[in-house]
Formats: sequence, C-alpha cells, structure tokens
Amino acid sequence: MNVCQMNEIQVILAKYKVSKQVKSNEEALNEIEIKTGFKLPEDYKNFLLNYKGFENLIGEEYVNLWDLNELVDQNEEYQIIENLSATIGIGSNGAGELIALEEMSDGKIRVVLTPLVDLSEESHIHIGDSFTDFLQRLDKGQEWFSELKI
Repeated sequence: MNVCQMNEIQVILAKYKVSKQVKSNEEALNEIEIKTGFKLPEDYKNFLLNYKGFENLIGEEYVNLWDLNELVDQNEEYQIIENLSATIGIGSNGAGELIALEEMSDGKIRVVLTPLVDLSEESHIHIGDSFTDFLQRLDKGQEWFSELKI
C-alpha cells in the first residue's frame, strides 16, 4: 500500500470518526491469516491494526466493519470460510448482506457484498477493487446496488 492510499483511508476514517486502536496487535493479525488461510491485503491490515470496528453510515450506506478481535469469530459463526474458500468476511451492511474480501483467480483482492443466507460466489456483487477503493466509493455516495442492471 502506498502512502497516498494510506492517507486517503486515514482522511475518510477521520471524517466518519472511526475510533483508533489504543494498541496495535500484529500477533492477532497473523493468527487470523493462519486460522483462515486468507492473506489479507495491506490496506485492510492497516485498518485492522490502527482502527477499531466501525458501525455507522459512510456516505449514504450503513456499514458495520468488524473489529480485529471479532473477525475470526464472525467468519466462523456465519461459516464463511467453509462455504466461500476464497472469501473472508469483514463486516455487514446491517440488512442481511456480508461485506467481504474475495481473492480472484489472478490473485487480486476485491470487495464484495453477498447475502448471508446464500453464501455462494454467484451472489457476489462487486463493490470495490480494494478496501481503499471500497471506502472511497462509499464516501463519494455510491450506493450498494448502484452497479446492478435492473
């Protein structure tokens, strides 16, 4: 992650008053990657190490981003890893959809929204090219389902 991306995330998170972590916990972060088998992207790792979970609006959309300490439990509770091998949940929209990171076949990570009742890749809606892009889109007012063709 470059300095510009890091600064953009910090500006967006400060705008929405996301609480900072008192102490960063790299050991817990490493345990998450080992336990889930999912290599987290740098911009999202930075978020987990420096910020607490978040539950409020970003732009027009409600966002619940899970805290570092609840990430594994939430993924296990919702059976995300066992149902979606290339996906790790990072939060929800409070309306029955999971916000997740999905590893694509080319190794790139994208952010998706998917129904918690139907954990299948076919249900994924692309909502960001990266964690940073996801936050930027929301901050600019993009709505969850604006890319769907009706």
